[in-house]
Amino acid sequence: MSEVDGDGVWVRVMPIVFVLIWSTGFIVARYGMPHAPPFSFLAVRYALSILCFLPWIWLARVRWPLGRQQWLHLSVVGVLMHAGYLGGVWAAVKAGMGSGLSALIVGLQPVLTAVWLSSTGGQVSRRQWLGLSLGFAGLVLVVSRKFGQGNPSDHVDFANMALIVGALLSMTVGTLYQKRHVAACDVRSANAVQLVAALCATLPLALMETEPMHWGGELAGAMAWSVLALTLGGSSLLYLLIQRGAATAVTSLLYMVPPCTAAMAWLLFDEPVTGATLAGIAMTAFAVSLVLRPAK
Repeated sequence: MSEVDGDGVWVRVMPIVFVLIWSTGFIVARYGMPHAPPFSFLAVRYALSILCFLPWIWLARVRWPLGRQQWLHLSVVGVLMHAGYLGGVWAAVKAGMGSGLSALIVGLQPVLTAVWLSSTGGQVSRRQWLGLSLGFAGLVLVVSRKFGQGNPSDHVDFANMALIVGALLSMTVGTLYQKRHVAACDVRSANAVQLVAALCATLPLALMETEPMHWGGELAGAMAWSVLALTLGGSSLLYLLIQRGAATAVTSLLYMVPPCTAAMAWLLFDEPVTGATLAGIAMTAFAVSLVLRPAK
C-alpha cells in the first residue's frame, strides 16, 4: 500500500477511532470521581498532558502557532473545550449523574451547532426547528424519569443538570469558535497552548476543593487513560477533524458517543438502559438527521 493510500485509510478510520476514544471519557469519569474531586483531577490531568506534549514538540521540532492573536484564539478554545466542557461533565458525574445520561445530554451538540450555523446564515428551515424540538423532547423523555430518584450512581437534580448543560454549551461555542478563528497549525503545539489556558482556568477551582485525592489503582488508571488516550489521542483527533471538515459534519460524530457510552456503562456499572432511554436516543438521533439532512 502506498503512503497516499495509507493516509486515505487513516482519514476514513479517524472518525471511528475518535468516537470510540471519546466514549470512554464518561466511563473514566465514573471510575475516577469516587476517589478525587473533579477540578483537582482535571488540573493534574492538564499538567501531566502538558508535560507529555512539551518534549514531543521539542523532539519533533514542531512549530508553535504564529502571532499573539492565534495564541489568544487557542487559549479561548482551551478554556471552552477543555476547562468548560470537561469541568461541567466531571462535576456533574461527581454530583451523581450517570455516564450514559451525561453522554446523551452533551450529544445534543450537533443540533445546537447546526441550528446556530443555519441561523447565522439567515434562515432556519421548519425541518430544522422540528429537529431541534424533537431533540429536546427526547432529552426530556429520558431526564424526567430520573428526577428525584434515590440511586446515587444515576441521579438527576437541578445542580448536575446545570453543570452538564453548561458543558454542552461550552463545547458547542468552543467548536464554532475554533472553526471560525483558529488557523491551521500543528495539533501538538495547538493542544499544548489550549491545555495551558485550561490549567490556568481550572487551578483556582481546584484550590478551593477540600476533598483529597485518594490515589489507588482505579484513580491512577483513570488518570493515565485521561492523559494518554483522551487528551493526547481524543482531543488531538477532534482538533484535526474540525480543521478538516465542516463544523456540523464533525459535531454530528458526537451523537454516536451516547449509544457507545450507554453500552459501556451498562456492562461496567450496571446502569439501566430502559425503554425511555432507548426512545430518547432514537428520538434525538432522528432529530439530528432532520437538522443535518441536506435541503432538496
